[in-house]
Amino acid sequence: MLKESIILGIDPGTNIMGYGVIHIGPQGIETLALGIVNMQKIKDPYRKMSHILEHMFDLLDTYKPDVMAIESPFYSKNVQSMLKLGRAQGVAMAAALSRNVPVCEYAPRKIKLAITGKGAASKEQVAAMLKGMLHFSQEPASWDATDALAVAVCHANQLQIPVPLQGPKTWKGFISKNPQRVVRK
Repeated sequence: MLKESIILGIDPGTNIMGYGVIHIGPQGIETLALGIVNMQKIKDPYRKMSHILEHMFDLLDTYKPDVMAIESPFYSKNVQSMLKLGRAQGVAMAAALSRNVPVCEYAPRKIKLAITGKGAASKEQVAAMLKGMLHFSQEPASWDATDALAVAVCHANQLQIPVPLQGPKTWKGFISKNPQRVVRK
């Protein structure tokens, strides 16, 4: 079993950055924070990077995570979008590293696979699985918040039970291979 730790999950973005903070302890995984940093009204792209940095420092100083898990950029045909997303991710990573917080990066497909058992799951499916697993009552401001929480949970799962790259193809297969991840009411 994993020792107690705090994981900060980040879903980077230049308009909306999602974050989720979890605590892993003897009772399992507990959600400490879930939210977004909304930068849609900020027009200057450099001011957006400064905004990300300021909020990252706030999150790092408030929750003092043992590690930060971040979603890696996915391939896009729009090079400008990839560049902007890479900058946002780099700022978040630099903030964590400046506080001596190790960084782990996960591909979107791997995150979805770790949470739902399906690498092509929708944002709605990811959010529903997280809500069932973590029993958080706060309704997220956007899918970016639950995506960030998924990154943190993905990292926690990697530390406990490595998720194979080729997972089960059905829910029944996922449940039979992961009975400890099924929440029963």
